[in-house]
Amino acid sequence: MPLTGLLSLVALLVCWLTLTLLSRCQAILPMDSPNARSLHVHPTPRIGGLGIMAGVAFSDYLAHPGVVLVPPLLALGLCLLSLLDDLRGLSVWLRLLGHGVAAAVALHFLPGVSGWAWWGGWLALVWMTNLYNFMDGADGLAGGMAVLGFAGYGVAAWLGGSESLATLAWCIAAAVAGFLRFNFPPARVFMGDSGSIPLGFLAASLGLGGWSAGIWPLAFPVLVFSPFIADASVTLSRRAWLGVPVWQAHRDHYYQRLVRMGWSHRRLALAAYAVMALAGGSAQVLVMHPEWRTECLLAWACLYLILAVVIDHRWKEFGRAD
Repeated sequence: MPLTGLLSLVALLVCWLTLTLLSRCQAILPMDSPNARSLHVHPTPRIGGLGIMAGVAFSDYLAHPGVVLVPPLLALGLCLLSLLDDLRGLSVWLRLLGHGVAAAVALHFLPGVSGWAWWGGWLALVWMTNLYNFMDGADGLAGGMAVLGFAGYGVAAWLGGSESLATLAWCIAAAVAGFLRFNFPPARVFMGDSGSIPLGFLAASLGLGGWSAGIWPLAFPVLVFSPFIADASVTLSRRAWLGVPVWQAHRDHYYQRLVRMGWSHRRLALAAYAVMALAGGSAQVLVMHPEWRTECLLAWACLYLILAVVIDHRWKEFGRAD
């Protein structure tokens, strides 16, 4: 545990130092200019992913010198692909091809995953990789989800006897905590695709890895990241039902609607952190009592349904008032 704490501190400091140095070179940085999906009004550097992945990669190297762990390596590759997209612009099909290949490689190294489970895992990996990117649209939101989500993974992995997985998860959480120093409202740096894409991939790949190793039930990672999964899945499903192009930039996510109705980014972040912490705490209970899986998931599904109905109702009133 002392070594894990030290490695986590290294991940945080490397991320913080990387972003501090990069922030002084804004003239050459990729900028996030406001568009149809944005909630911000001024161009902001989208370099957070570089700091996060630098922290994760360096701490992983110190933890396993001479050994290559597949999920961080694939996440680094996705970071570089996304950085190229930020700088030059890539077609959506080329990006999806990269996501699909990374998902297939990750599953190749997971024992006992075959048949329909393999295809289900592949879809989950690709969806979570993109889902996390969709939810990265408000100051502090995606960073907070990563800190709480991966910290939760670390606790469950440590209790389950997997120190290696716990160390990796906590180092990811610590690196993102270093990024939050720059991203908590008001944000000076955005995560960018180079951060959200690899984090979504890591959330799914570590979740499936823990399940494959028998550390936690499959419902555990779903519940840990359920605040993002619920918002993105419901929003995109509704847009598909209405015939709106799913990949088109928009501001229809529930968190975006709250900001458009007057919530500050800080208020949204703090409220979301509370929901994330409750979901993560429930997931830890689920690991200890897997027989409660159905009841726990149903309770959270009902809670998300209530929140969605309330926000939809307020949104209609807001539209009429506007």
